[in-house]
Amino acid sequence: MMNGRVNPAQELAHQGITGLGHVYYNLIEPALVEQAVKRGEGKLGKGGAFLCSTGQFTGRSPKDKFVVHTASVEKTIWWENNAAMSPAAFDLLHADMLAHMQGRDYFVQDLYAGADPVHRLDVRVVTELAWHGLFIRHLLRRPARGELDSFVPEWTIINCPSFKADPARHGCRTETVITLNFDKKLILIANTAYAGENKKSVFTLLNYLLPEKGVMPMHCSANHAIGNPVDTAVFFGLSGTGKTTLSASPDRTLIGDDEHGWSDRGSFNFEGGCYAKTINLNPEAEPEIFATTHRFATVVENMVYDPETLELDFDDDSLTANTRCAYPLDYISNASATGLGGHPKNVIMLTCDAFGVLPPIARLSPAQAMYHFLSGFTSKVAGTERGVTEPQPTFSTCFGAPFMPRRPEVYGKLLQAKIAKHGATCWLVNTGWTGGAYGTGKRMPIKATRALLAAALDGSLGSVEFRRDANFGFDVPTALPGVDAALLNPRETWADKAAYDAQAAKLVGMFADNFGQYVPFIDDDVKAAAIR
Repeated sequence: MMNGRVNPAQELAHQGITGLGHVYYNLIEPALVEQAVKRGEGKLGKGGAFLCSTGQFTGRSPKDKFVVHTASVEKTIWWENNAAMSPAAFDLLHADMLAHMQGRDYFVQDLYAGADPVHRLDVRVVTELAWHGLFIRHLLRRPARGELDSFVPEWTIINCPSFKADPARHGCRTETVITLNFDKKLILIANTAYAGENKKSVFTLLNYLLPEKGVMPMHCSANHAIGNPVDTAVFFGLSGTGKTTLSASPDRTLIGDDEHGWSDRGSFNFEGGCYAKTINLNPEAEPEIFATTHRFATVVENMVYDPETLELDFDDDSLTANTRCAYPLDYISNASATGLGGHPKNVIMLTCDAFGVLPPIARLSPAQAMYHFLSGFTSKVAGTERGVTEPQPTFSTCFGAPFMPRRPEVYGKLLQAKIAKHGATCWLVNTGWTGGAYGTGKRMPIKATRALLAAALDGSLGSVEFRRDANFGFDVPTALPGVDAALLNPRETWADKAAYDAQAAKLVGMFADNFGQYVPFIDDDVKAAAIR
């Protein structure tokens, strides 16, 4: 510091970052958009949105993600889920990246994660692309301008898409690498322009740090009743289950759409923005998210558009089905200004069951909630990947296995304890198929899902009659005004009841087979709740 002010260049030197070209510190949105367009990184779209392509990588590269194996984390990392990199390989990678960066221009953003000031993590993000700086400025939270004078980051991220790793030299799998070094508090990202790696590396970091403080990190969206943060709901779910859509309800305040913490003080958003899928985005079903795609500085990734009119094609997935837009949270009119909520009153776990077996909603006991949390079930359907010709189960523990550096039971037990302490009601909501599997049945009506969810959140669903599901053991409502009663009993929606029974038995077996890996690590009540 000099006269109480941080010298940013000096701070970069602490991480060995010297000899760069021009370094742009904490540019605001107009300046970042200007630099991105000037450098040919993308194009200015309607309303001032920034249209860009992420090139070869249109999604994350989870198999290229590493944790540096040091003594400080050796016994706490879930190594079966996190590839190890040696400290020596990391040091070579770091040195080679720094040498590659010499003379090149970079963009620095000083930001933080965590709306709760008690659990705030200050992060410096050094990016080669101006639009990556814009992206992460949306997705993380911005210190007040006065705070930047004395900002000292706890962690640094260096993102260099033009650098190609050498697997033999750097101990990685391919030329692409994302690696976290907990001793050096440094994250390196190379050879991928997919911006989501920036935000998910911070999420992975928080997933390691926060449990030691008694804070439950959650891959979930969250909202609360308007004017009543005590009435908070969280929505766990994998991609395509409706996490963003169902939490963005006009009659509730949106806390955030993807990453949150649950501390002794309540719930809080890690982020300051949203990263929404845009494929098949409907202006009638999701008007506010749709509107962000035409607002100034929104980052629109990998969408096809007319080069003359700049009209976006929301149905064209020729570049990728993972088209997205990134924007600050205040672009949503009913978003929380604080990013804070109360202790979750309702915990919703979303699944997209393409087997047509699960009911649209079920009430879970705390032990059942931990079982389904550890299972993290959803489905891949035909056409999503080459060779997939029938529904295939996907079990991603904690609804986000790629971002879990610790063993799943750490998160499961922490969630179960918080649910028990604060009396949260837990629900499993199926947004998948009914009346048959994918290809035969139909998608669960969104109107019915919203009605059931609204009744769960306002408490009225708790007063109706429930039945015990014969296959999964959870409680299912038998009727709700305005919802077709047949939907609540999936077997009745199938023309061939024997086919339903066979499909249900098949799915039960998949659950049981998957859960076997957790049995040695869990308590007896969860073992008793396990599906057999």
